[in-house]
Amino acid sequence: MTTSTTRLARRLTLFDVYAVATGAMFSSGFFLLPGLAAAQTGGTAFLAYLAAGVLILPAMLSVAELATAMPRAGGAYYFIDRSMGPLMGTIGGLGTWMALVLKSAFALLGMGAYLAIYVELPIKPLAISLTFVFGAVNLFGAKEGARLQRILVFALVGILGWYIAEGILWLLDDPHARMTIRHLGPMMTRGIDGFFATIGLVFVSYAGLTKVASVAEEVKDPDRNIPLGMILALITATAIYVLGVALMQLSLPIAELHADKTPVSTAGRVFFDSMGVEAGGWLIIVAAIAAFASTGNAGVMSAARYPLAMARDKLMPARFLSLSRFGTPTAGIIATTLAMAVIIAAFDIAAVAKLASAFQLALFGLLCAAVIVMRESHIAYYQPGFRSPFYPWVQIAGMIIPIWLIVEMGWLAVLFIVVVSAACIAWYLLYAHRRVSRTGAIYHVFAQLGERAYLKLDAELRLILAERGLEESDAFEAIVGRADVIDLDHPADFDTVLERGCITIGRRLGLDADALVATLRDEMRLGLMPIARGVALPHVRVESLDTPQLVLIRLRDGLALAEAPDTIGSIVHAVFLLISPVDHPERHLRLLARLAECIDDDTFIGEWQDATDDSDLKELLLREDRYLTLTVTPDLGLADSLVLDARLPPDVSIAFIRRDGRSFVPRATDRLRAGDRLTLIGEPELLDAVVRHYGPADEHADEGTPTDDPPQKDNDSTR
Repeated sequence: MTTSTTRLARRLTLFDVYAVATGAMFSSGFFLLPGLAAAQTGGTAFLAYLAAGVLILPAMLSVAELATAMPRAGGAYYFIDRSMGPLMGTIGGLGTWMALVLKSAFALLGMGAYLAIYVELPIKPLAISLTFVFGAVNLFGAKEGARLQRILVFALVGILGWYIAEGILWLLDDPHARMTIRHLGPMMTRGIDGFFATIGLVFVSYAGLTKVASVAEEVKDPDRNIPLGMILALITATAIYVLGVALMQLSLPIAELHADKTPVSTAGRVFFDSMGVEAGGWLIIVAAIAAFASTGNAGVMSAARYPLAMARDKLMPARFLSLSRFGTPTAGIIATTLAMAVIIAAFDIAAVAKLASAFQLALFGLLCAAVIVMRESHIAYYQPGFRSPFYPWVQIAGMIIPIWLIVEMGWLAVLFIVVVSAACIAWYLLYAHRRVSRTGAIYHVFAQLGERAYLKLDAELRLILAERGLEESDAFEAIVGRADVIDLDHPADFDTVLERGCITIGRRLGLDADALVATLRDEMRLGLMPIARGVALPHVRVESLDTPQLVLIRLRDGLALAEAPDTIGSIVHAVFLLISPVDHPERHLRLLARLAECIDDDTFIGEWQDATDDSDLKELLLREDRYLTLTVTPDLGLADSLVLDARLPPDVSIAFIRRDGRSFVPRATDRLRAGDRLTLIGEPELLDAVVRHYGPADEHADEGTPTDDPPQKDNDSTR
């Protein structure tokens, strides 16, 4: 389970997602493989790249769905583990980590082929040095690693865009070029089988596209930024691959291209004219270095998250849980960096890295299967922000395509997958098996296996859903702020409590209280009302409602519920009654998830019982970094001003005001008074701005939360 001390901060933007995905796709696939691809299939090499870009779509769409439903460090490992169980998760996690280490190390070695054009350098020592540089950069934070990735990708895409533009101009504008242009040569020189084998060879050029899933936990607004970033990266890569390889084929003699280990540079010498051949050649060297470096950096950034994710689940030693003061997985980065350095120093990894690509293909098939498992499990809290279109046909194609490509790669690739899987199974049986008890969502799929459904998975997905947050119009803090509060200091049965809550909300919204009570009682009889840790969560969705409404009920004496599971106790001290519009089921689930998240703390009920008033009760449900309590004093300049005119940052609002022992939700035209206690809600950085504006730092709690005097922490609620 992820805790606050092992959770990674959300700092990566859309451009960071694009940079990680794009940078991970450009290295040997563009700078080394075109000659080999042309030798294998002839003039259709550029079409093989186009076909591979299309065939990666099922894996991309599946990963985008899984990453927006479960944005957690570990990417492929986490998705496979939660869908198919820890054994398959171990294979996916360790196998992916190893494949990333091998391919990233190979990318750093690949820099040597281009550097050697102009400068003689010891390649392996250089690659090892770069490995440690990228490891150090990533230790200082995902944002720092992403910032370097931005620079590398910006340089790479810019230079390659210019390279392709020069090539096209050479074809269109230079009569001599048109006369001397080499044709593409024979098409499909080895027949359709050779073309398919070439697709398998170049398919791995796009494998880096899904690396971004391993940093999904650190992405801001993952529902939007992950799928959009991946789509933009794929469009960029496909365009550069297809046009760039076509230009290489058109500008170089066939035999020369087949034997060339630096085809991008050689082709560039043919059509560079605006900058001169020598200057253009140096720019290609810069692009190659940026490509290989970005792949190496993205590899370290992505691979290091796998040991962390597996350690959270007890599949790896607990030392991998440690985060640095910069919020990065220290042990994972160190282990990845050292593994890359050892492999570079000790092995000839070119052939092994190609075999690792076969394992990556197998993982693509498993990820497509994971989407089917999660969808068919019908777990209510599986709510991806992006849903793959044409389900399940896209996923079925995504399982068939990797099998076909692996077979085309030959028996050695199949053997490599078997050996790696066997090693991962051995690790699971010898180390992890006795430490874990969970199963995957696959046990939710089959009715005959229902008794083995891992119910904690529902809770875990619920927590993820809560962390992903709500849309601005559904802000949880605002819903709590306008909630009604009922404080019962005398014994009552649960029917009476329900009736009291439904009457309260029915009067305010014009709803039929009796109908609400009847619906809620039906849910109780069916066991659909969550009851945990002394809190009951009756909830219902109704037709004639625009926005969610909440009633908070405190039962000072508690009441016994026979429906409550014995494992969590049957005495209820709090009832959260949630009424939501019927046409927004996902929003309703997210609100339930946030409410359930609030009560996960063992101290919640004690603090709930000790709360002094409505405001205290409400603030127990608010995240401390998202609210601030401010007392209106004469020196603040707020007394006698309208709520509408309060000098607050945009998107900071007054949730409720405590005045003369009562709390209420203010209207824009209400006038503030000296002594009012304002509970403000907003993003942490905006609340920090309020603290800086309205008082010295020693009057406020750390990180924008109050201590004693204004601003200070208090609880207000709405009547």
